[in-house]
Amino acid sequence: MRQPEEHTCWESRRHAVVLARPLARGLTLGLGGFVCFVLGWPVMLAGPPLIALGALGAGLSVWRWERTRVVLTTEKLFVVHGTLRRRAAAIRLDRVATIEVEQSLLGRALGYGTLSAGELEIPFVPQPREVGTLVARLGA
Repeated sequence: MRQPEEHTCWESRRHAVVLARPLARGLTLGLGGFVCFVLGWPVMLAGPPLIALGALGAGLSVWRWERTRVVLTTEKLFVVHGTLRRRAAAIRLDRVATIEVEQSLLGRALGYGTLSAGELEIPFVPQPREVGTLVARLGA
């Protein structure tokens, strides 16, 4: 995706807060499976599938998070994701007219937000104000 004269200026995963819901869901399923074990026969038969489902869901979420990158080069801003089929959404910096940063109260406290650069909107960007400033500087 990068040109030979392009240099990476910033690269990061999305903020780890994206893992909160999937990990909470996995923990809930795992605890439900444990409770099924404690309740005994025949309910205990539901325990292993619930624990496995929770672990699999949490593991897949972490894998997707690990394989998703937000990259800013001297020429463009893009998001790359996927393992077997890598996909990217990009915008050239010279085509970015406006840069918007949206942060909730929790986002400001934890250091993440949504970065909108032209048509590209990237949620859960770590330190979005600094990244937005860098995008504006490189696009000028």
